[in-house]
Amino acid sequence: MGDGHRLSETRSGVRVVTEAMPSVRSLALSLSVRTGSRDETPAQAGISHFLEHLLFKGTDRFGSTEIDEFFDGIGAEVNAGTSVETTTLYSRFLDQHLESAFDVMSDMFLRPAYHDVDPERQVIIEEIAMYEDEPSDTVHDVLSKAIFGDSPLGRPVIGTAEVIANVPVDEVAAYHSQRYGGQRIVVAAAGSVDHDRLVALVEAASEGVTTGEPDASAEAADIRPRVGFRQKKDAEQAHVCVGAPGIARADERRFTLRVLDTIFGGSTSSRLFQEVREKRGLAYAVYSFTSQFADSGKVGLYVGTRPDNAEKALGVIGDQIERLREEPIPPGELERAKENLKGRTVLAMESTSARMSRLGSAVLMDLPLLSLDEVIERVEAVTADDVGELARELWAPDRLSSAAVAGDDAGFRAGIRTALPALAEAA
Repeated sequence: MGDGHRLSETRSGVRVVTEAMPSVRSLALSLSVRTGSRDETPAQAGISHFLEHLLFKGTDRFGSTEIDEFFDGIGAEVNAGTSVETTTLYSRFLDQHLESAFDVMSDMFLRPAYHDVDPERQVIIEEIAMYEDEPSDTVHDVLSKAIFGDSPLGRPVIGTAEVIANVPVDEVAAYHSQRYGGQRIVVAAAGSVDHDRLVALVEAASEGVTTGEPDASAEAADIRPRVGFRQKKDAEQAHVCVGAPGIARADERRFTLRVLDTIFGGSTSSRLFQEVREKRGLAYAVYSFTSQFADSGKVGLYVGTRPDNAEKALGVIGDQIERLREEPIPPGELERAKENLKGRTVLAMESTSARMSRLGSAVLMDLPLLSLDEVIERVEAVTADDVGELARELWAPDRLSSAAVAGDDAGFRAGIRTALPALAEAA
């Protein structure tokens, strides 16, 4: 996502976007598809993430060990990730290895052979168990379910052990065939890359790759304030989240949201960090966060605190939500947040991986490819009134849900009743 990006579309509909960085000898490359956990039915919960793992188990041309040895042999790593709406395979390597690296990656991505499926089921079941042992992670899923109910947006990306243990291989293969192709795929690269050369490679690799457009999910999100709780008896802390529906990825207010999040809990000088941690010592970890999807989004905050401090911490958080909504943003605080955002954006642009990721995400989600100067201009244009208006909308008391993972729920529910009275009945 820089000033010198190029974008092409192949005959098969796969889009290729690149940005050349002449000062480096490496390039970051990704293959992404617009499919993720929100495309799944409850009976498929986790199939997107399972498929991501199976991309590494080999193809008809490359075995799993061969893939590992190839990337080790060129001094590179290859990895992948699944989200609510996307699945991405990515690597970074020296420019001289483009043809061979793309050959392996494209075969993994487009033509997995589904070798050694059952051992990988067990790997993911272990991953789910490890994830569930981390309450600071799982509380985010409890919050998503509280906000979005039983809709796809309310389900964990990682899926369920029951589905992973039992989903038939042919169902996974059909899921891949239906989604991995055409305009659902974007190839992105940044660094020492020749755009036309990469387009030719993509053309050859994607020849004959087609896809059927999957049916849209019939499940509408049941959005209303809720309180979610999951007991973990050995938890030393109460892990608490408060959040609400946010804004869609293409919403022009996304730059205002980034400024708002930075002021509220997105930096060490933010209000939540200063008031909860620095001034009162009620937590080690406290922060706010945002997520944007194609048609929706999420805003939230997290705090991890000892159970006997949960009520007090939530009281401080409730006061800060009210202050954010009711009081004008001081000019100095606004400028500091904007400079923070601009600085982080510019610094990130020095990374080939960050540029690749921004390019791929923008094209995959049909967002405008803004230059660095355009991004900075959008951030600079945010006013205190913009931030206040969005805060009043998104953090309105009657929109908020809350979630906790803790040994018991007494302090959490008492804090909800005190700090978030709109949720008092649910708590």
